[in-house]
Amino acid sequence: MAAHFPSEAEAMASLDESGIRANQNLVCSVIWELREECRLAFLAFKWGDKWGCVDEKACELMVWVLGNHKKFNTAWILIRDLHRSLMSTRRAMLIMIDRYAAANVPGKAINAFRIMDKFRMTPDEEAFYFLLNVLCKNGNIEEAEEFMLVNKKFFPLEVEGFNIILNGWCNICVDVFEAKRIWREMSTYCIDPDATSYTHMISCFSKVGNLFDSLRLYDGMKKRGWVPGSEVYNSLVYILTRENCFKQALKILDKMKETGLQPDSATYNSMIRPLCEAKKLEDARSLMATMIEENVSPTIETYHAFLEGTVFEETFEVLDRMKIAGLGPSEDTFLLLLAKFFKLEQPENALKVWVEMKQYEVAFNLTHYTVVVEGLARCGLLTKAREYYAEMRSNGYSDDPKLQKMLKVPVQDKNGKRKKLGGQIKRNQLVSHKKGSIVRRKSHRH
Repeated sequence: MAAHFPSEAEAMASLDESGIRANQNLVCSVIWELREECRLAFLAFKWGDKWGCVDEKACELMVWVLGNHKKFNTAWILIRDLHRSLMSTRRAMLIMIDRYAAANVPGKAINAFRIMDKFRMTPDEEAFYFLLNVLCKNGNIEEAEEFMLVNKKFFPLEVEGFNIILNGWCNICVDVFEAKRIWREMSTYCIDPDATSYTHMISCFSKVGNLFDSLRLYDGMKKRGWVPGSEVYNSLVYILTRENCFKQALKILDKMKETGLQPDSATYNSMIRPLCEAKKLEDARSLMATMIEENVSPTIETYHAFLEGTVFEETFEVLDRMKIAGLGPSEDTFLLLLAKFFKLEQPENALKVWVEMKQYEVAFNLTHYTVVVEGLARCGLLTKAREYYAEMRSNGYSDDPKLQKMLKVPVQDKNGKRKKLGGQIKRNQLVSHKKGSIVRRKSHRH
């Protein structure tokens, strides 16, 4: 109710008159529930502060909410208040660093690290590695590497720091060229790779389809006395299955078990996914049966792999199994299917999937409408596309200039001829079942 009052003072008075007694747990719970509504969350924070129920935890949560909404100036005011109250500001400062990185302002994340000493904290090694991690996690890998090297006098170069950068190039960006460069630089600085280093590199080589180097590093890792973990075996079974070496992948699976490691859903999915991509559905089903026999439960990713590989007639059987297993289908499941059938130039099947969404209690969202309207337009079905666009608008969604432009004129191919079917639907609108994302670069070094 407080949200409907025109002024903060009236809202506060309403809360006071409600008879609700503020306490620390209640204040934190309310802030969390209102995390998508920054103004209301801050109102709850102020209400708690008025009654003396704001502690470090509430302040840190509020800093996180403000950072999510890019209200950094207000967040700094809270941190200064924490400092003046002689409470610890360390976690709040790390949250600021994390939120700056997430907002793609790496310079400000680095500056927040540098001014930690102004809040009675020494920027220590733990905070240093935290900064490198959040920069890499959000695609600012070059900035992280540069900061690590520039500060080597204060924070001597260690394998842990290089592993953070290596993870960025291997698993976040998946740039094998840059990963190899970091591997060489480790040698230049006399840093010996450890088990984590090998794990990242094997993961990268497997993702880009390099079977030879994946196996070469696996052998090198063992020769140097490092014990491969589950991630290494998951990478190996993936690349072997992908490169049509399924029998060898099964042998690696047995080897994994011999070492005392138990394959989990990620291990089996690493084999099921490439099998489904290659339309080897019998092998995939057999592997799923083995998975269940060994008390490893399939995940939503398991079923998504089958949906990518099955023909239309088998789609709803897989969806029903998902529902029985309590694993969806979800909004992302239907995005995957809509994109798949438009890509296969089967708009009629995409629309059948659309109709069935309600049967699975999945509501249409903006991305679903965008995929359908764009897919129909690219297939030359402009009248139908306009109908779905009108439905989208009637459901309260705003106009989309890109879609409006597509609906005005027929989609043209390179020869100026009208496309009848097909078109690639942007994959960044969909859930991805492979690791990796876009890296934010200052320059592209190749």
